[in-house]
Amino acid sequence: MKKQHEKKVSIQKVFVTIVWPRRKQLLLGLVLILISRLSGLVLPGASKYLIDDVIPSSDLNLLKWLILIVVAAIVIQSVTSYALTQILSVEAQNLIAKLRSQVQSHIIRLPIRFFDNTKTGELVSRIMSDVEGVRNLVGTGFAQMIGGVLTAVISLVLLISISPMMTLYVLVPVAVFGLVSLKAFGKIRPIFRERGKINAQVTGRLTETLGGIRVIKGFNAEAQEIKTFEKGVDQLFQNVKASLTATSFVTSAGTLLLGLASAGIMGIGGWMIMEGKMTFGDFLAFTLYLGFMIAPIVQMSNIGSQLTEAFAGLDRTEEIMNAPLESDDKKRTIELKEFRGDIRFDQVSFAYEEGKEVVQEVSFEAPAGSVTALVGTSGSGKTTIAGLAASFLSPDSGKITLDGNDLNKITLESYRSRLGVVLQDDFLFEGTIRENILFPRPDATEEQLLAAVKAAHVGEFTDRFEDGLDTLIGERGVKLSGGQRQRIAIARAILADPKILILDEATSNLDTESETLIQASLKELMKGRTTFVIAHRLSTIRQADQILVIEQGRIVERGKHEDLISIQGRYFQLYTYQARI
Repeated sequence: MKKQHEKKVSIQKVFVTIVWPRRKQLLLGLVLILISRLSGLVLPGASKYLIDDVIPSSDLNLLKWLILIVVAAIVIQSVTSYALTQILSVEAQNLIAKLRSQVQSHIIRLPIRFFDNTKTGELVSRIMSDVEGVRNLVGTGFAQMIGGVLTAVISLVLLISISPMMTLYVLVPVAVFGLVSLKAFGKIRPIFRERGKINAQVTGRLTETLGGIRVIKGFNAEAQEIKTFEKGVDQLFQNVKASLTATSFVTSAGTLLLGLASAGIMGIGGWMIMEGKMTFGDFLAFTLYLGFMIAPIVQMSNIGSQLTEAFAGLDRTEEIMNAPLESDDKKRTIELKEFRGDIRFDQVSFAYEEGKEVVQEVSFEAPAGSVTALVGTSGSGKTTIAGLAASFLSPDSGKITLDGNDLNKITLESYRSRLGVVLQDDFLFEGTIRENILFPRPDATEEQLLAAVKAAHVGEFTDRFEDGLDTLIGERGVKLSGGQRQRIAIARAILADPKILILDEATSNLDTESETLIQASLKELMKGRTTFVIAHRLSTIRQADQILVIEQGRIVERGKHEDLISIQGRYFQLYTYQARI
């Protein structure tokens, strides 16, 4: 696992998957940048011609043509630079949008266990921030690098044609600068990788803080959260500081080395002019061409930093894209068009952490259309058994079958298309009540929607709202009471018309009046469906076909309500304790 975590995305893979598919835009960009850079080289040549030929001959007509050529070159340079930015920058943003969609699509199809171990804010950072850097691979950063290399090579040829000796003197500090840059950027890449992790952690904590603001204010813990956030932000600052130190060292080294080269050129050039071995025009052209060769090399420090950041972001993106999807399980080959809903657990065990089994050798049958209630104290393993039945989790040992087929071999899509869940946290999306109920079946008719609303008694409170079903409920349904949110969740499950139904604490947030209303709805909902009910309120499961009493991951009692009461065992203790309360 560690080896995968440290795996770096290769230049070859980046070229094949990102650069090559956009070769047309990049080729056009390179043509434009070549035209732009060649236009830029007109000025030094024109300066030499002006000083050595035009001014000594006092030819005004030649001067006019020379100025026109220089102006035309400047216009071409400006137009091509603008077109280059438009073509490559837009394509870079298009690439970022596509990569974000790919990463989100991959993450959302990862197993539940992955989400149990990863902060939501961290995943948001992975999707939104980590791919940002690729704009420098396809955008102007990449083009500037290639264009810079081309300009430097052309300038080098022109410099050699003017004075091989001075050119050789310049190349020594340039080579030293290149070696320093390579060494520095090798050390910067891990810093950028670490920045991505820190940024994700800080974002994750911030998301949690804003989501749990009522808890924070309720416990007067604002100062504590501010301190935690400041600590994370400081870590981010220290990382940025380290990368800035490294990149500024490269830039400073470049300035020093290339400054020394320029000082040497002044001495050598001055001597050669005095000796008559070089004209003043040649010296001016050499100096200007030298600027054209050196500027891209110095600029490489910024581009190198940008490309290093891009590769670091792609490293992290690659890491998450290598995580196996739920659907990647090659064993899942059985596609069920229809099924009755007979579920059987056979010696099923499961552990979130190795050696700490939460479910231990559990065996029972849940015939099609039956209601199986799971009761027990908190942490006994009830929700885990329901998660196994929902295929959110896979057994570590034993087997779960659906109509005799191993659930681990049934495709998730064919199984979950007939699965309905009402979870303990009754998660609702920001939007309207209507949108939340329609979530499992957006194409449902108005009649089907209203039938679900009526069955779950949602109309009991929406009729009091000015906008009715089109009332906005805020993030996670914050504007509604717990009972109202629960009834919307139940309406959503009714509309889904599932074959297998998981009710996890489905009546836990309801007041007595709401509970009475919904008990009838649930009874209607559970007809003909294989249902698993988890409830602390034992009064809600008296009519179950079988009740399984779970303790420390094992079934300690099973039977109907009356039978379990009569044997006066663990269920009897739980029931009479609640009755006293």
